[in-house]
Amino acid sequence: MKNRRDIMFKQIRPIAFWPAFILLVSALALNWVFPDIFINNVTVASDWMLKNFGWAFSLTGFLVIIAVISMYFSKLGEIKIGGSDAKPLMSNFNWFAITLCTTLAAGIVFWGTAEPIYHLAYPPETLGIQPLSPEAAKFAMETMFLHWTFTPYAIYALPTVLFAISFYNLKKPFSIGSQISPITEKIESDKFYQIIDAVCLFCLSAGAAAAFGTSTLNIGGALNSITGIQSTPGLWLLISITLASVFIFSACTGVMKGIKILSSLNMKVYYLIVIFVFFVGPTAYCLNLGTEAFGGYLSGFFSKNLYTGGAANEMWPKSWTMFYWAVWMAWAPVTACFLGRISYGRTVREILNVNFIFPSIFGALWMVIFSGTAINYQLTGKVNLVKILNEIGPEAVGYAILREMPFSNIIIPFFFVIVVITAITAFDSTTNAMSALSIKNISIENQEAPTSSKVVWGIIVSAIAFIMISKTGINGIKTLSNLGGFPAIVIEFLACTCVFKMIKNPKKYEYQEKVTQQSFQEERVDEVSKSSEVYQS
Repeated sequence: MKNRRDIMFKQIRPIAFWPAFILLVSALALNWVFPDIFINNVTVASDWMLKNFGWAFSLTGFLVIIAVISMYFSKLGEIKIGGSDAKPLMSNFNWFAITLCTTLAAGIVFWGTAEPIYHLAYPPETLGIQPLSPEAAKFAMETMFLHWTFTPYAIYALPTVLFAISFYNLKKPFSIGSQISPITEKIESDKFYQIIDAVCLFCLSAGAAAAFGTSTLNIGGALNSITGIQSTPGLWLLISITLASVFIFSACTGVMKGIKILSSLNMKVYYLIVIFVFFVGPTAYCLNLGTEAFGGYLSGFFSKNLYTGGAANEMWPKSWTMFYWAVWMAWAPVTACFLGRISYGRTVREILNVNFIFPSIFGALWMVIFSGTAINYQLTGKVNLVKILNEIGPEAVGYAILREMPFSNIIIPFFFVIVVITAITAFDSTTNAMSALSIKNISIENQEAPTSSKVVWGIIVSAIAFIMISKTGINGIKTLSNLGGFPAIVIEFLACTCVFKMIKNPKKYEYQEKVTQQSFQEERVDEVSKSSEVYQS
């Protein structure tokens, strides 16, 4: 046992692992012992950050979209990850399923019905929109397109492509620093990579805790709807332990095993529920509102993406748009290591299709159907979702809608299944990536981190999430997430810079054969032999 522990400690990248680990454990202890002091300090820091740097989230999110579109239509899009002979690791269906479930799917399921009700009932005061009006309905749907389609998926897709190119084609280390290697070649070192990984591991842990807490609340709401059990901290603890145990076990089975099976099953249930709600819900209303709102989203694309509320000192963007950008920027660099890892054998354009185009379309369809249904049910008086939102919480909204539909006793358990599996697949991939970044000697040939590392990170993330939701609720999670996204802005901004540099000389980033010491020596022997033959002749 001692030898196994010694081996584990020797495998750790000390600069990458220990600072992030110590900071997170300290935050965990402080939040448990002095929750009021902790949340007050975190809130002050978050408010200061959003007040002074909120513009950076909006601007970086917009630049990321420009960078991704530029990649897609440039010759960089033709580059194949792993070289011309590289074969994909999985089918297109499994690839898309894993990508979707790894990124925003947990949020789409949770917020797809609750968030539009917030925007419908409480639109930004400075925009002059009457709450619960047709204008508020259109604004709510436009906002769902903004928050859950192209911008967030671009935030994930950009570092995914850069990591895949750097890791497989350029033979860079398994590190977040590799995502910006095109502009850091002259300062690269093991210490440089570890420092970046340490910062991003801390950032992701905050963002992952937010997502884990959201999933816990969502599952609690589902159990309340199905069984009548009250969603209490005791239930959240049981859910957290169960969820953590399952996703840690799945992560320990290896990247190509557990997550592939779970995500494939999950996608099929997604399709089933989307089709069901489309046909039994207010279909015509959803399609009409969705079409009109999508037009509004496109016509106001620039202003919506760059809206900071600074002119009128409006707090709405800081509570919503900037919060989302912060969470996804915290997740993106680490998650990109996983998504880039499974992109072997694909072209850059194919990667962008599966990580940017197709998920954005899926997100838009989901919002048209589920957000549209929620808005319709509220405005027609079928269900008072605003009251449910205020008295119970956002986790109860989706199930309140499903209870009004035919065969609700069947569809609600199916909805519960996708909530659980989506959470497991998201944290499975995250745990794999975090563990690999903490360990030495991760390479193309050896991409799996030790089980012990996965267990450690899985426990930390789930523990932070449970303490946050039990002590401070969903608002505490949102505040912590804001802080997690702040350092990640730098990575995303530098990634944009990398793209514009790479587009100028795409051939430089094609697959590079790695010359080993043995092959180098053989080539030198051949050269010496040929030179000797020439001399003798």
